[in-house]
Amino acid sequence: MHVLLVEDDESLAMSLQRGLVRYGYEVEWVASGADALRADPGDVVLLDLGLPDTDGLDVCRELRARSDVPIIVISARSDEVDRVAGLELGADDYVSKPFGVREVIARIRAVMRRVNPGGGPAGVGHYGRVTIDRRAARAYLDDVEVPLARKEYELLAFLTEQPGALLTRERIMEVVWDLNWFGPTKTLDVHTSALRRKFAGALTIEAVRGVGYRLVVEGAEQ
Repeated sequence: MHVLLVEDDESLAMSLQRGLVRYGYEVEWVASGADALRADPGDVVLLDLGLPDTDGLDVCRELRARSDVPIIVISARSDEVDRVAGLELGADDYVSKPFGVREVIARIRAVMRRVNPGGGPAGVGHYGRVTIDRRAARAYLDDVEVPLARKEYELLAFLTEQPGALLTRERIMEVVWDLNWFGPTKTLDVHTSALRRKFAGALTIEAVRGVGYRLVVEGAEQ
């Protein structure tokens, strides 16, 4: 997922960028409103209001006029007036400084779930004999829909975002079951077994003992 970070505080921007990258996000950082309006907004925008060349609310208004990209305001302005103004101008959420990286990630995921209930990047992906329609939150094997429980689908969608990559159990639990999940990780093994059974012969979900899982797809189109 591509994040456009609009923040003039370099130390804060670098810290947030490093944190987001650790969680698998691609981050483009710009430090002014003008640069923000010239940049590709990507999949989600993190927008500071206190910019050196213009008010972030004006940037928010212009970005919303151009596209439906999710916008999360990140600002030291915690007054209700500013929060309401940002939301009324089209922001999808508002995070007050100071904040932690994990809170920002949780907000990003919450916003993306609202705008794209299927999770993951929008569109249709083909992985060998398997097709994932993220717009409709459906999966197909040889063009026949495979009935999936919601978490089965979300797990499959996440694994197919990075075929071949070794994903830790912790990372999978955080993404699919959210940062606030405190239940047993055995549920991951149960859902993984279900996917192996339903996509037998088309997908291989390798278990790496003590680490996590890796999805292997023969003939995937990525």
